[in-house]
Amino acid sequence: MGKKIESIRFEPVGIIHSPFQTRTATPFQAYTSEAKGRVEVFNEYEQGLVGIERNSYIELYFHFHKSKSYSLLTVPHQSKNRRGVFATRSPYRPNPIGNSTVKVLKRDGNTLHVRGLDVINKTPLLDIKPYSPDLYPTIE
Repeated sequence: MGKKIESIRFEPVGIIHSPFQTRTATPFQAYTSEAKGRVEVFNEYEQGLVGIERNSYIELYFHFHKSKSYSLLTVPHQSKNRRGVFATRSPYRPNPIGNSTVKVLKRDGNTLHVRGLDVINKTPLLDIKPYSPDLYPTIE
């Protein structure tokens, strides 16, 4: 076993408001969703949104707050074969962190109006980053 490292603790920087109340109601992935919602950034972090409107798309990083357990082996959506959890996008993970790329519709103060949500209502937001396709090399 590897050397024990210091624990990491995150505090939410906001809340994602979506029309979905349960995991089973959420779309398979963000790219399959047309759902609109709001990303509410807490007031003390609002200044961090300056210039965000320049991005058509952003990446939301969030806590899978309803995932209370995990398995290292899982059967992914639309598959019959078991895989390791790190080879999937399952919300049931040792560190239940998820990410979705969504379209920015507009900014209203500390609130971003977005489209393409695939998360449960009131999901804790951990971070936002601009989506920049030119940062990803072409994969063959």
